[in-house]
Amino acid sequence: MPSDQIQLIAREMGLRVSQVEAVASLLDEDATIPFIARYRKDATGSLDEVAVATIRDRLDQLAELDRRRSSILGSLEERGLLTDELRASLEAAPTLSELEDLYLPYRPKRRTRATIARERGLEPLAQLLFSQKSSIVPQDAAARFIDPEKGVSTAEEALAGARDILAEMVSEDAAARAGMRRLFTARASMVSTVARDKKEEGEKYRDYFEWKEPTTTAPSHRILAMLRGESEGILRLSVRPPEKDAIQQLRKQFVKSRTPVSEQVDMAVQDGYRRLLGPSMETELRGALKQKADAAAIRVFAENLRELLLAPPLGPKHVLGIDPGFRTGCKVVCLDRQGKLLQNETIFPHTGEGRRQEAALALHRLCTRFGIEVIAVGNGTAGRETESFLESLNLPGKPPVVMVNESGASIYSASEVAREEFPDQDLTVRGAVSIGRRLMDPLAELVKIDPKAIGVGQYQHDVDQGALKRSLDQGVESCVNRVGVDVNRASRQLLTYVSGLGPKLAESIVEYRNEHGAFTTRERLKKVKGLGPKAFEQAAGFLRIQHGENPLDSSAVHPESYPVVDAICRDLRCTVPDLLRQEELRKRIRPEKYVTDRIGLPTLRDILDELAKPGRDPRQQFEAVKFAEGISSIEAVKVGMKLPGVVTNVTAFGAFVDIGVHQDGLVHVSQLADRFVRDPAEVVKVQQRVTVTVLEVDISRRRISLSMKSDAGVRGG
Repeated sequence: MPSDQIQLIAREMGLRVSQVEAVASLLDEDATIPFIARYRKDATGSLDEVAVATIRDRLDQLAELDRRRSSILGSLEERGLLTDELRASLEAAPTLSELEDLYLPYRPKRRTRATIARERGLEPLAQLLFSQKSSIVPQDAAARFIDPEKGVSTAEEALAGARDILAEMVSEDAAARAGMRRLFTARASMVSTVARDKKEEGEKYRDYFEWKEPTTTAPSHRILAMLRGESEGILRLSVRPPEKDAIQQLRKQFVKSRTPVSEQVDMAVQDGYRRLLGPSMETELRGALKQKADAAAIRVFAENLRELLLAPPLGPKHVLGIDPGFRTGCKVVCLDRQGKLLQNETIFPHTGEGRRQEAALALHRLCTRFGIEVIAVGNGTAGRETESFLESLNLPGKPPVVMVNESGASIYSASEVAREEFPDQDLTVRGAVSIGRRLMDPLAELVKIDPKAIGVGQYQHDVDQGALKRSLDQGVESCVNRVGVDVNRASRQLLTYVSGLGPKLAESIVEYRNEHGAFTTRERLKKVKGLGPKAFEQAAGFLRIQHGENPLDSSAVHPESYPVVDAICRDLRCTVPDLLRQEELRKRIRPEKYVTDRIGLPTLRDILDELAKPGRDPRQQFEAVKFAEGISSIEAVKVGMKLPGVVTNVTAFGAFVDIGVHQDGLVHVSQLADRFVRDPAEVVKVQQRVTVTVLEVDISRRRISLSMKSDAGVRGG
């Protein structure tokens, strides 16, 4: 990596050059972001995952810039157009747009009005007009270029052709484009109107039928909404600054006087802006706005997904999972503490008293037989009704009933992963298993589902799909490695996200485990086919072995640091189990004593933290959500009610809250707090427990408006 790029990134991010160099070097060695952030703090100066990812992305951008620069230089050299001055300008261009501006006049192009005019021999006339000498009379000058054989029959035709050449010159001038880019960035507005005869069809875009907003302040969700409305043919959209300002800026650069010849240049400037430069800049600005809006929407999606993946797990329990339904019944599954399916049945508690009694008897029998400790109920159709039914029963062991967000469960049940796990079961059984397992360990279950199907995004189908996938995959990888993975229990899908593994090695680990039994040491991972030294280095610290031969194997201490722990034990004359059990021993450790050229204080502090709480789960303690009794449908929700709820999705315009009635209510950003809120993520997160006040209920549109303001009850009642 060129040193000038390393220095540029260090300046942009306010980091030391050595930090950026270390990250770049580790990335070149195919180290993963979680590994670099967790186990290479000494080299990077303790940079977190966000900083490491930013460096990676910026390195990729600069590499792409260099590839394009090399391609342009090669093209110009091949065509004999590369001068020393042009080469210097191209090599100094700091951005892709500036590089393309310099290349634009030399880019091979389709036949334009300007090229046709040049073919007719009018370029000398264009240059003569562009000189704007006061002695030039345009009509007289143009008369000399009349040539019917070339398609120029009159002086006016000659002037029109010359103006076409000038218009293209103006639109391709690098300085003009740079100035116009600044004007578009600072002064452009998004102006949206409804297309003819589209009012009824485009009702959902009603807010944008007559809309104008500066691009500098337009939030991502409105930008994406207007672009979608335009693509669906509902809206007409313009993204430009005031035309008079743009043309005036160009006049200052190109029009030198008010003589007749300068009037020709002025006409060319106006045409060049309206026909060429304006549309070009608008396309570029639209691209930049879309990219910025995409980034904001992807960030919101990734943050929501992270909160959902890191939701508190119930842990290993005997679970009864229920995928509720009315007419088709409720699919019931019994799972052991590892999530293994033991039994499945269908009950019909909502189709008459007789079937209701049969369902009650079946549930009593299942709870007794399998020692059920908790019941997980999907929060979809018939969810609250099923919850009420269960709570009316005096079930053995009095297992608590927990509502579980079932978003994506249907996607999982129809997936190849589910078919592999349960080839002999139907979709409803698989869905009920997913609901039960999701309560036990949300992360382990949700990694089996395409993140886009989990339902915590905004405009996820409109944004750049490559960028979205990369961000979401990185988010899942970050969560999986932050929590750590029990290598003897993890599914292939969960192992896939472990640093350094991927689908192939994950499959090999499962195959080895099935053939040879549980791993008893991390060292045995090296026997897995294809898992070489590099993969072991990347993955080992994130893989846990419970109750193995070495107690450190159940912790986040990396095997490469075991010798340090052994040295500490020798100095304290104790064993590793002693060190893990006895706080007074750990207090005697002086980390400075163990610093080497390979291991510094940041790593040593992490080791000591891990020794104090080996293998601790960073997720919070599980706490069940209890919705208001008697409020199970939108018809029961009344204005002024204060209700408990849980945040299911955070968007740029507010937060959606499940209050237990099938339709999530919306807390608009203006109703999130007593203070002004710019970004909803500052106030709420997915899975957060909240209390809301009902502001409005629209039963016909199935919409509920909510507030989290302290005085909402006064105004709402």
